[in-house]
Amino acid sequence: RAWGWRIPFALGAVLAVVALWLRRQLDETSKHETRALKEAGSLKGLWRNRKAFLMVLGFTAAGSLCFYTFTTYMQKYLVNTAGMHANVASGIMTVALCVFMLVQPLFGALSDKIGRRTSMLCFGALATLFTVPILSALQNVTSPYAAFALVMCALLIVSFYTSISGILKAEMFPAQVRALGVGLSYAVANALFGGSAEYVALSLKSVGMESSFFWYVTAMAVLAFLVSLMLHRKGKGLRL
Repeated sequence: RAWGWRIPFALGAVLAVVALWLRRQLDETSKHETRALKEAGSLKGLWRNRKAFLMVLGFTAAGSLCFYTFTTYMQKYLVNTAGMHANVASGIMTVALCVFMLVQPLFGALSDKIGRRTSMLCFGALATLFTVPILSALQNVTSPYAAFALVMCALLIVSFYTSISGILKAEMFPAQVRALGVGLSYAVANALFGGSAEYVALSLKSVGMESSFFWYVTAMAVLAFLVSLMLHRKGKGLRL
């Protein structure tokens, strides 16, 4: 329908109002409290927190790679590798991503119960164990329902990361370098790993080494697991 394109914008407008209301209910760290510190927002201050920076860089690299693999690249994978019709693949991904969106609060609530560290360990361990089996099974899948089930399994694993990634990264840094630490590590990791996922996957496929991409994602999941082992069991208790 000619008016269909307006629906996402209308929903976005409604959600923007909700987001604004939620934002106004949150406490903000005092500007005076952070800016009074000599190293606030500086690279020197970030250097003092280099361990946190490298940890965030590590699990963001793995998390963003897994996220982009099973979201933006997956539609092309279903078409180019599984041989599905583009409309069928798009339908599968549309429904899967809607469910993925809806389960984020549930996984966030679960993290509040079991802890950030446990959630990240679940993500790293499950992604390590199941990335290759899921992608391999999708190569030969013929049923759209089976494909949907496999994609959802992958997205549920990724949800252990995506549901808490923002708050976890913020908790890693003190207030005076939080914006710089989170922003820089996130940008670098996404640019190098998440953003390049599709390019790497298609490049390996073009030279007959598609399965190598599966192991690349798995190796990064191992990195996420190892970095997660270094997280504090109960968090730092930072005032956000």
